[in-house]
Amino acid sequence: MFVDISQDLILYTAGAFLLGWLLSSIFGAIGSRSRAKKRDPRDDRIRSLEAELRVAQTDLEKVRDKAQSLEKELEDAAADIEKRDNVISHQQLKMDETTRDLKESVIKTRELRAELSDRATENLKSEVKLREVETELSVAQASTDLIATGVLDYSLSRPEEAGEDDDDELLNQADMTRSST
Repeated sequence: MFVDISQDLILYTAGAFLLGWLLSSIFGAIGSRSRAKKRDPRDDRIRSLEAELRVAQTDLEKVRDKAQSLEKELEDAAADIEKRDNVISHQQLKMDETTRDLKESVIKTRELRAELSDRATENLKSEVKLREVETELSVAQASTDLIATGVLDYSLSRPEEAGEDDDDELLNQADMTRSST
């Protein structure tokens, strides 16, 4: 078949391979320790920058979440302010309308009071005139009654002989006429 290789040779080759691997592992471990002591400062800087980047990204996400919640609160507050402004303007319109109505009512009330006082004055004048007319009428009727009964005599000549007794008699007759009516 191919070449006959002795078994010893295979064993020596395998042993040499294992010995080389073992020696390279030992030297590699010793070398890595010395290399670890001689680390490049740029590697440390890169690692610290990466760590700072991760922290900054985490902080950025927190700030973004907080900013979104603040924006939502701001929108809610703006909506509430707009609603309150609408309510305030509506109330102001109502108040202006009520004030206007009140002023108009006061003016109408003053006009009505003036008209009422004018009417009361006219009524009082009418009552006074009515009383005067009633008085004149009662005087006229009393005179008419006295003339009709003959108690009053409007003759131009007055009997001079008649004394005080006649005057008293005439007054008594006038009183009787009044009491009978």
